[in-house]
Amino acid sequence: MERVPITVTVNGRRISAVVEPRMTLADFLREELGLTGTKLGCEHGVCGSCTVLWDGAAVRSCLVLAAQADGATITTIEGLATDGTLHPVQEAFWEAHALQCGFCTPGMVLTAVALLAENPNPSEEEIREALSGNLCRCTGYQNIVRAVQLAARHERADT
Repeated sequence: MERVPITVTVNGRRISAVVEPRMTLADFLREELGLTGTKLGCEHGVCGSCTVLWDGAAVRSCLVLAAQADGATITTIEGLATDGTLHPVQEAFWEAHALQCGFCTPGMVLTAVALLAENPNPSEEEIREALSGNLCRCTGYQNIVRAVQLAARHERADT
């Protein structure tokens, strides 16, 4: 099978690679780049565990091909913290006890980052709607919603 050259920016690093045309973005991130924070759950786009930011928008990396990401800017959970400082959403998840096993956490956090970039003051209903495509089997959703509300308050206070 003929391989396809791509160039993507992942977590601020410009990367050129040659990939199989059918390789998913999730597999590229995990297998080729070692970014295992992108989790694979259902591999059908239902659970949200593989969510990454593609040019700032939350996408399911198991549903898109790495070749489609040519020219895109991708942010994974590993790319959120800067200089050892957690992103405000990561900090809020920690403060609000919004995680247990951590499997869904990267997708939840990145979905929340995308939501808050678009809507810095979401209602509880808007938060729940934004997170509705991300499944968690451990915490229940109340602390996750609280974490997003907390992150929104912190980010508004910082501006």
